[in-house]
Amino acid sequence: MSIGATLRQVGYVNKMFWRNPASAFFTFAFPLMFLVIFTALLGHGTVVIGGRPVHQSTYYVASMGAFAVITACFTNTAISMTFSRDAGVLKRTDGTPLPAGVYFGARVLHAVFVAVLLVVITAAFGRAAYQADIPGGATLLRFLLMLVIGATSFCALGFAITAAIPNFDAAAPIVNAAIMPLLFLSGIFIPLGDNAPAWIVWVARIFPVKHFGDGFQAAFLGTSFAWSDVLVVAGWGLAGLLIAARYFSWEPRS
Repeated sequence: MSIGATLRQVGYVNKMFWRNPASAFFTFAFPLMFLVIFTALLGHGTVVIGGRPVHQSTYYVASMGAFAVITACFTNTAISMTFSRDAGVLKRTDGTPLPAGVYFGARVLHAVFVAVLLVVITAAFGRAAYQADIPGGATLLRFLLMLVIGATSFCALGFAITAAIPNFDAAAPIVNAAIMPLLFLSGIFIPLGDNAPAWIVWVARIFPVKHFGDGFQAAFLGTSFAWSDVLVVAGWGLAGLLIAARYFSWEPRS
């Protein structure tokens, strides 16, 4: 896979992204909007993370950073790929000399780039508005590792879920139905305390959102970091890649 060709394709994907200003605006606005809403409603107390009390406003800065990554890499990727498939863009792309690896690599790199921008903006806003701590040193390295692995894994899952989407009209309902319950069950939107029902914790730990949220928050907040969370997220990413390799379609579904 040519690095130069991949970088040029990243430029094309980036142009397509910014040429849809409404989509780009809400991609960046949603994490900040939810951060303000949840902090205003629930951000006045403390929550225990890894045995350490953390102010809930700081907790939500980390949570909305994780939500931003999932939005950029899973939700946006799945919906935009479905649109490109139904519009015939993928079919035409498949008919060109462009290698599939270059195309998918460019989509992943662009999604990771957008995710990093979102996390930086969310962290800067949280620092300015809520005095949230910014990770540094060894904590920053773990944070970047979790960010990159999580972003690439959710991109792979975004490619994979397109196999279950029959057409573009069904893309947003199916993608949101798949991710929204997990965001609540995994403690992204509402912290899960020690009194959370056991079945919620059990179900959440099956899926990657819980592990990514825990690892992302731990690295951001400097609390107890579990490498098993990284492995679970990477495992889900590998599974998504295998499913996409087997079932991804370049042509519109009949």
